[in-house]
Order: sequence, then C-alpha cells, then structure tokens
Amino acid sequence: MHLYEIPIICVLVGLTLYVVLGGADFGAGLWQLESVVIPGRTEAARQRAEENREHAHHSMGPVWEANHVWLIFVLTVTWTAYPRAFGAIASTLELPLLIAGVGIVFRGAAYALRAGSASARESALIDTVFSLSSVLTPFALGTIIGAIVLGRVPVGNAAGSITGSWTGLFSILLGALVVVLCAYMAAVYLAADAARAGEGELASRFRTRALVAALLAGALAIALLPVLHSDAHRFYHRLVSGPGLVGVVLSAAGGIGTLALVVVRRFGAARASAAVAVAGLIVGFALAQNPVFLPGLSLASAAAPTETIVPLLFAILAGIVVLFPSLGFLFALHLGGRFDLAEQDRSGAVQPPAAAAGVGAMIASSRQGLAARGAIAGLLGGLGFLNAADAPWAHIVGVVSLAVCALCAIAAVAPAELAARERD
Repeated sequence: MHLYEIPIICVLVGLTLYVVLGGADFGAGLWQLESVVIPGRTEAARQRAEENREHAHHSMGPVWEANHVWLIFVLTVTWTAYPRAFGAIASTLELPLLIAGVGIVFRGAAYALRAGSASARESALIDTVFSLSSVLTPFALGTIIGAIVLGRVPVGNAAGSITGSWTGLFSILLGALVVVLCAYMAAVYLAADAARAGEGELASRFRTRALVAALLAGALAIALLPVLHSDAHRFYHRLVSGPGLVGVVLSAAGGIGTLALVVVRRFGAARASAAVAVAGLIVGFALAQNPVFLPGLSLASAAAPTETIVPLLFAILAGIVVLFPSLGFLFALHLGGRFDLAEQDRSGAVQPPAAAAGVGAMIASSRQGLAARGAIAGLLGGLGFLNAADAPWAHIVGVVSLAVCALCAIAAVAPAELAARERD
C-alpha cells in the first residue's frame, strides 16, 4: 500500500458512514411525503401518516445534523489529497452538486421551521419541502457517482459537459437506486426504533415499507447491469468478474441477510447487515474503478505531494480520536432513550443531566491503562516513522502506528461503557 492510497480509503469509509447514517435520515424524509394533506383521505389515514411523521422526527431529531459531518469529511479530504480530481469533479458536475447543496439547506430549514408552523396548510407545505429535499439530495449525489463511473468527468476546469455528464440513463438509474436505498435503510431503522419502543403497529408499517423498498432496490440494481455493460465495458467486467466482485458478493449477502432479518422482525441485526450491504456496494465500485480516478488520471497522479498527505493523515487521526467517541456516545444515549423525556424527582422538578457524573465516568473510562499506553506508543511510533524516515515502508508503518493510536484512544474512552454507566 502506498501513502497516497490511504486518504481515498478514508474517503470511502466516510462515504459509507454518510450513506448508512445520513442516508437513513434522507429516507426518513421521503417516508414523510404521506403526511402531506391530500384531498379525499380519511381521517384514519391522516392519523397514521401523522404518527409516521412524528416517529420519524423523533428518531432522527438528536442525530440528523451530526450525520452531515461525514459529507464534510469526504469533501475536505478529497480536495486536500486529490486536488486535480476534485477540481474537475466540482467544475464539471457543478449542477448536481448545487442541487445536493440546495437540498441539504432546504431540508435543514424545513426541519427547523416545522415546529413553528401556525396552520395545517403551513405544516403541509413545510413537510413537502422537507420530503422533496430529502429525495433530491441523494438523487443528485447518485448521479455524480454515475458520471464518474462512466468516465464523463475529464481532467480540467469544466472540461466536461455541464449537463450531459450526469444526465445519462445510468446516472439517472443510479440516482434512483440511491434514493430507494435511503428509503430502505430508513424503514429498517424506523421499524427497529418502533419495536424497541413497544409500538408494534408502527413497526409493522415500516417493516412493510422496508420489504417493498428492498424489492424495488433489487430491481433497479438488476436494471443497471445491462446499461453499465453498454456504457462502461471496462468497469462492468471489473465489477462482475474482476476485483469488484468481492464487494458485489458482500453487498448481495448483506442485502439478502437484511431482507431475511426484516421478515423475521430482527430489526436490530438488520441495521448492521444493511450497513454491510452498503459498504460492500461502495467497496465493489471502488475496486472496479481502481486505479483510474478520472479518464487519463490515475490515483497516483491525482494525489497531492507527500508534504500534504502526511499532515492530512495526522489531522484525520486527530479527528478520529475526538469524533468517534463523541458520536458513539451520542448514538448510545439516543438508542438508550436518554433524549426522550426529562427525568423528574418526587417533587416534580426537572432534574438536569448528571454532568458531573458523566465527566467522572469519562475520566474513569479514559484511565484504562492498557488502552492508554497503546495510544501513547502508537502516537510516538507514528511521529517517529513519519518524520525521521523517508522510505515508503517507514511511512506505511507510521500510518499504521497512528491508526493503532486512534483505535486505542477510542477504546480508552469507551462510549458504550459510558452509556452503560449513564443508564445505571
């Protein structure tokens, strides 16, 4: 492994996390389309739609904004580590990037304004904007991947067609597939949250939606293959019979496993298998594309100098040490139901969160001797190999040492243990 390959691995990990976590939030917005008041609907149907909407907002409320950190991470690492490729993508694909950005802004604004709506008509309008934005953003991001796969983003400033590069049949179908995958993951997650809360009827509704979305996603994936064979012959063969086949098999296994788990109502396990299916799809596409980044531009030639890559990797590892424990703790609190209602004492007064106890738990958990010493050793090893040696193998050892440092630091903080102590 070369040093310039490490940032793209980080980008793929960040992209996977964004699709798995942020994608589920987009899918939750899609399912809220039914909450819009439609003439002729019965009162019972409106009530069910409102219950679905409230459940989706309740599930995504504490974490929806945090999930966008992965998109920022992907963009930042890409333009720093591979500036030529990023410049070409950002200029040629400016329209789908603009659509995605506008969708994210409108979606956030609608989410914030929903609480202040003064009438049912205003609520319906805000819900419509929110839902349509939740569809447009993943669709636009999917068309961007399609344009890159088909080789329609040449190197240079706006060297490709501003409209034709991302509006082909394959890009449109891939964008639709991304939207359906988001809806599928959201349905699985919302069914799991409803089942955990004891809402059996609500869980059944989203279970049905998950099954329908899974079948539709499978149909779209199959429809993509002949189009891919026609428009990107090299990529197709590397995907179905070359190195990308590993990711395809992993994705298929995860998808079939998720479908089976949803059928038997094992929603918690289905969350993990759905993430595996998404990760496999991204890995398969990456392996099929490698070593080409853009037409005429390999990953090696697109990479920034070593003097840029090394500080970037330090910044990534420093961010991992801070970000992963923080997000892990946030999700642990959310899944544990800590954000549902404020606790009250016997006199009826609202009890504030036990901040002192949380800080004490953090300090106690971070004193795990073995993990802390491993983090220090990894940090020293990484600094030494990356700064005192020039050989490529030494840089690889240094990066691995820093990765060990990050993992040990995460283990020392132990978000899951903190969540358990908070619940106790």
